Amino acid sequence: MEHLLNISGVSASADEKPILHGVDLAIDAGECHVLMGPNGAGKSTLGHVIMGDPVYRTTSGTIGFDGADLTDASPDKRSLAGIFLSYQAPVEIPGVPLYSFLRTICQKRPELKMTAKQFRRRVGELCEQLDMDSSYLTRELNVGFSGGEKKKVEMLQLLLLQPKLAILDETDSGLDVDALSVVSRGITAYREQCGGALLIITHNTRILERVDVDRTHVMVRGHLVAEGGPELIGQIDASGFERYEAAEAKLEQAGA
Repeated sequence: MEHLLNISGVSASADEKPILHGVDLAIDAGECHVLMGPNGAGKSTLGHVIMGDPVYRTTSGTIGFDGADLTDASPDKRSLAGIFLSYQAPVEIPGVPLYSFLRTICQKRPELKMTAKQFRRRVGELCEQLDMDSSYLTRELNVGFSGGEKKKVEMLQLLLLQPKLAILDETDSGLDVDALSVVSRGITAYREQCGGALLIITHNTRILERVDVDRTHVMVRGHLVAEGGPELIGQIDASGFERYEAAEAKLEQAGA
C-alpha cells in the first residue's frame, strides 16, 4: 500500500545553510506521528519543507503525497492537495476579517463549497465545539489575539478544511491549561470526524498526554536519529534528548 506522505532522502537549506540531511519519513492515512527533538534540531524546518515554504530550498530527495510528487509544487498546490500546517507563531493579517478569510479559503476547495447559510451554520457549530465566541469572526485575522485565541482559530481552520494531513508545529507552545484543552479537543475531533493523518512537532510531551500516537521520531541536528512507538515519548520525558545528541555528535566527529 502506498503511503499518504512519503519523504525520501530529503535535504534542505535556508540561505545556503544546510539544515536537513537525508530525511526519510513515511506516514499512512489516519496515522498520528510525533516528531520530537531539542530546540534547533530542524523539526519546524521539516514541517515547512513539507508545506513548500519558499524560505527553504530542497536540495535533494523527494516529497510524495497521496500518490503525487509534490517536491517542486508551490504551497497553494500542496494545500489544495490536502496538507495543512499550523504555525508556531500564527501571523496577523490586518484588514481581513476572520469570517471572510474562512469563507474565501473554503471557496477555493470544490469539495468544501456550500451555500452562505450552510457555511454560517457550519462555522457556528465549530465555534461552539471549540468554546470560541462567535464575535471573533468579525475581528481582523489574529490581530490582537492572545496565543490561546490564535490556536483556537487554527483548530477552527483545521476542522473546517478537513485536510488529509495536518502538521501541527509546536501548537502547544506557551498555552495555558484551558487553551491546551481546547487544542486537544480540536485534535481529537479532527481525527474522529475527518480521519486525517497527523504530524505533531514538539519538544515537550504535554499535549501528547491526550493524543493516541502511532509512531514517534527523534530529530537531532537535522538528522532523524531514532524511531519507535508511543513508548519512546515516555523515555524522552524521563531522560531527555542528551543520549541522542551525544550519539549524533560522535557520528559527526567520526565522519569529519
